[in-house]
Amino acid sequence: MQLRRRTLLTLGATLSLTAFASPSLAAGITAEDIAGRVQKFYDGTKTFRATFKQTYYIKVQNKKKESAGKVVFEKPGKMSFTYDEPSGNRVVSDGKIIRIYERENAQMYETQVKKSQYPAALAFLMGEGKLTKDFKLKVLDASTMKFEGGYVLECIPKEASPAYQKMLLYIDAATNQVRRALILDAQANRNRFDFDSPEVNKPVDPKEFEFTPPKGTKTVHP
Repeated sequence: MQLRRRTLLTLGATLSLTAFASPSLAAGITAEDIAGRVQKFYDGTKTFRATFKQTYYIKVQNKKKESAGKVVFEKPGKMSFTYDEPSGNRVVSDGKIIRIYERENAQMYETQVKKSQYPAALAFLMGEGKLTKDFKLKVLDASTMKFEGGYVLECIPKEASPAYQKMLLYIDAATNQVRRALILDAQANRNRFDFDSPEVNKPVDPKEFEFTPPKGTKTVHP
């Protein structure tokens, strides 16, 4: 159940970036400028893969959960999270249905993509949606947020979502890639993913986005 909450509610561990001075906003760069650069980079990618570390903070319990694994995106709308910690857990979407498998509980949550938070927040990664079109944007002070070498972009959805209130994107100024994504929901829960060792436009086996749970798995349709 916790994996489902981590997955459907909100976007982990600190990523080490190459040390270089944080870019200055003195030149008048705007949030729209930064979003445009990011969008241009991902518009030019067909596939994206990386390792990730996830940190999920549950406000009401004052509790933090950490996990890690590998992630793959392919346009249009496909994604796959393979967890090493906890081992065996999976999140898979073929662009229409999202499946969230919890090995420990022998359960799989299955729902339509449009009802999931992931496509809503990460649509630009999967070739669906635009940052400048879908969000109200604001540049935050990266130095106060302990992020060097890039920008922090606050993204508030223009259409209210019950799944999350806003997203913060931590962007590498040298590559225009998103290195960290943090999503906050109405209950002040925080789900953060840090992406490392990214690769783009590498072939992906179609079976990456297929998943059949083991026998005995209970399928739930929330």
